[in-house]
Amino acid sequence: MTKTAHASRAVLEDACATAGLDATGAEPIRLAENAIWRLPGGKVARIAQPGQRTTAEREVRVARWLERSHVPVVRALDVQQPITAAGGHPVTFWQELPPHTKGTIADVVKLLKHLHALPKPELDLGYLDPFVRVADRIGAAHTVNDDDRQWLRDRLEDLKNRWASRPRGLPECVVHGDAWVGNVVATEDGPVMLDLERASFGPPEWDLVSTAVKLTTTGAVSAAEYAEFCETYGTDVTEWEGYELLAGARELRMTTYAALHAVGRQEWRAEAQHRVDCLRGRAGAPPWKWKGIM
Repeated sequence: MTKTAHASRAVLEDACATAGLDATGAEPIRLAENAIWRLPGGKVARIAQPGQRTTAEREVRVARWLERSHVPVVRALDVQQPITAAGGHPVTFWQELPPHTKGTIADVVKLLKHLHALPKPELDLGYLDPFVRVADRIGAAHTVNDDDRQWLRDRLEDLKNRWASRPRGLPECVVHGDAWVGNVVATEDGPVMLDLERASFGPPEWDLVSTAVKLTTTGAVSAAEYAEFCETYGTDVTEWEGYELLAGARELRMTTYAALHAVGRQEWRAEAQHRVDCLRGRAGAPPWKWKGIM
């Protein structure tokens, strides 16, 4: 077991002891910015980074509200949570998903259309921040040279300034905040929404941009797939005057995520640098065929 896995297991065992849950034989599902562990009895624990307790609390509240609103969503366990465990890590607990496969963009848009139609709940969701933790990621991205890191900081400040005076679009609503195929799974009963840590109130275009950049930036979605996505939802966000701004914010998030994780994973450094090069105009015109790093 790696040093990272050992440290994560220690946090897990501390949280489970506090919550009265059994961590015996727990297995890691995914060890990344958030660590996911499978517990005995069809339960899952999600370990967030220190300082993210408010986000974890909101995630649990949103999951329970969506369940009451009949949106297919991962279910929070009926325990007092989140638990603040060793090292200040907030830990939440969930029901394990039934047998499933990776979601598709058709699954994503089906869930978004349902979510965006819901009335605003009486929950403290906060307002969408497209730039949350981006500055921290840039600061920690030590495999990127100083000149590139400064460019990323300048790009962040430019986008934040433009976000403050962004054009109006569709009526604001509850948004998922990170709506892509990696946060949706397909079950026998239909698609299920996961990873609600960025759920908030804001422009629905932010959720739509996550798929649109797969067409215009990364090339991971075909024109036909994207046309079907737009037909189902009822609008094409790439035609909106604010698209370049939101796409830029999304591209910056994707680039800094790769740069952050490249620090500990040699095999991701080339992709992280490639993304920086693309944003800086060193790699020709998009789409740039970015590769997934997880």
